Amino acid sequence: MDIRLSSAKGRWVILTTVLGSSMAMLDSTVVNVALPHIGASLNADLAVLQWTVNAYMLTLAGLILLGGSLGDRYGRRRVFVLGVVWFALGSLLCGIAPNAGVLIIARALQGVGGALLVPGSLAIIQASFHPEDRARAVGLWSGLGGVGAAIGPFLGGWLVDGPGWRWVFLINVPLAAVCVPVALRHVPETRDPAAHGRFDMLGAALGAATLALITYALIGRAIWAGPAGVLVAAVFVRVERRRSDPMLPLSIFRSRLFTAVNAVTLCVYAAFGGFFFLTTLQLQVVAGYSALRAGAALLPTTVLMLLLSARSGALAERIGPRIPLTVGPLLCAAGMLLMLRVGEHAAYLTDVLPALVVMGMGMVSLVAPLTATVLGSVDTARAGLASGINNAAARAAGLLAVAALPLLAGMGPEAYRSATEFGHTFRRAMPMCAGVLVLGALIAWSTVRTPRPAAGPVEAGAGAGAERIVGAGAGAVEAGAGAGSGSGSGVVAEAEGRRPECRVNCGLAAPPLEPRAVGGTGFGAAGGPGPDTGTDPGPGPGPGPGPGPGPGPGGGAGR
Repeated sequence: MDIRLSSAKGRWVILTTVLGSSMAMLDSTVVNVALPHIGASLNADLAVLQWTVNAYMLTLAGLILLGGSLGDRYGRRRVFVLGVVWFALGSLLCGIAPNAGVLIIARALQGVGGALLVPGSLAIIQASFHPEDRARAVGLWSGLGGVGAAIGPFLGGWLVDGPGWRWVFLINVPLAAVCVPVALRHVPETRDPAAHGRFDMLGAALGAATLALITYALIGRAIWAGPAGVLVAAVFVRVERRRSDPMLPLSIFRSRLFTAVNAVTLCVYAAFGGFFFLTTLQLQVVAGYSALRAGAALLPTTVLMLLLSARSGALAERIGPRIPLTVGPLLCAAGMLLMLRVGEHAAYLTDVLPALVVMGMGMVSLVAPLTATVLGSVDTARAGLASGINNAAARAAGLLAVAALPLLAGMGPEAYRSATEFGHTFRRAMPMCAGVLVLGALIAWSTVRTPRPAAGPVEAGAGAGAERIVGAGAGAVEAGAGAGSGSGSGVVAEAEGRRPECRVNCGLAAPPLEPRAVGGTGFGAAGGPGPDTGTDPGPGPGPGPGPGPGPGPGGGAGR
C-alpha cells in the first residue's frame, strides 16, 4: 500500500491504530492504582491482586510472539479487529466480574486480545503507508501511545475515585465501539502472500506453561509447581532446539552482547515490575493517598522519559551504551531506596517526588539505550527477532517479580489491608529491587560494549519489502531526515548500512517494538520473506526464518 500520511485515509489509519493499541497501553498502567479498591470490593487477598496483574501478563507475553505472524497469514486488519473485539469483551467481563475468579479469567482473556492488537496495529502502519511516510507514521503511533501510557495512572485514579474501579476496564468498551467500525471502513486489508509454514504453537504453549507454573508456585506457594515449571522449561528448550521453525531460535544467543543486554533487561524490568506494583499500594495503603493522587504521583517518571529520552539516546550514540546502562540502573536503585522515606502521612514534595525524579532520570538514562543496544547486537536482518525476544524477556521479568517479591518480602495474604504490616514489608522489598538493579549495572559494566557497525546483505528469509525503514520508539523520524515527529528521532535506513536505532520510548512495562518485529513470518512460522509492505513481499531470497513478530508495551502496553 502507498497511503500518504497527509491524506484523509492516512489520518484514519493512524487514528484507528492509536486508538486500538492505546487500550492495551493504558491497561498496563491504569490497573495498579485500582488494586486496593478491587481487593476491598471483592474481599480478595494479596494473591488475587497479584493474579489480577499477572493473568493479563501471562497470556500477553505467551501469545504476542505469534500475533504478527497471524496477521501476515490471515490479514492484518482482520487480526487487529479480532484483537480489539476480544480485548473489549475481556474488559467488559472484568468490569462486571462478580468475584475474583471471574476477574482473573477475564484478565487472561484481555491478554489474548492484547497479543493480537498490539503487534497488529504496528503491522498495519508498516504495511499501509508509503515508504516516505512510514517512519513518521510509526513516530506518531509510538509517540501518542507513550502519552497514553504516561497518563494511564492519572486516568485510572480518576476513574477509581469517580465512577469506581470497574470503569478502569469498562472504558475500553466505548473505545472499541469507535475503533472497530472505523477500522473496517477506512483501514485497508493487507497480508503477506509469501507467508507459509507452520506456527510454533507447541513452543508458545510450552513457554506460557513455564511462566504459568513458576508464577503459580510463587503466588500460590505450591511446592510441586516450581519443579514442574523447570521441567516444562527444559522441554521447551529441547523443542525449540530441534524445530526448523522455532518461535525462539536459540542460535541468536550466540551473540554475547545480545545475551548480556537481555540479562540487564531481566534485572531492570524485574525491578520496575515489582516497584510499580508495590508503590501504588504503598501510596494508598500506608501514605493515605487517594487513587487519583497516587496515580498523579507517578507521572514524573513517564513525563521525564517522554521529554528527555531523545537526548539520552543521542548521548548514548556518542559515548556508547556501557556508561548509560551502568549509571541508569544505579540511579533507579537510588530512587527506590529514597522511597523508603515514604511512610504514613508522607509529603509529596519532600518524600515522594525526589525519589521519583531520581528514578525517572535513571529510566531516561537506560531504557532507550538498552533497546538500541539490543537492536545493534545482532545482524540487521535479525533486529525484529531481537526486539521481540527482548520485549518478551522484559514482560516475563515483570511477571515473575510481581509473583516473587511479596513472598520474598514476607507479605501475608492480608498485608495490604494493614498500613503497619504493608509498610514494614515495603521497606524490605525496596532494597531487594535496588539490589537487582545493582546486579544489572554490574552486568552492563562488565559485559556491554559498543556494537560494531554492520552492513551487508539481508539474511535469507529476511526479505526486503520493508527493510528500508527500521526504527522504533516515540519520536521516530524518516530515514535520513533531520526533523522528527513525536518527541525525538531514531529511524535509520538499512540501505545506508547502519544499525537500526531506537532512541525514544516510554517503556515502563517492556521495551518498544522494532517495527520489523511484527511484520514477518519467521518468528513462529517457517519460511518466506520477512516483513513486507503488504503488496510486495520483497525480493528477499528464498524460504528461511525472518525476523518475525515480537511482543509490544507494557504491561504492560507499554508500555
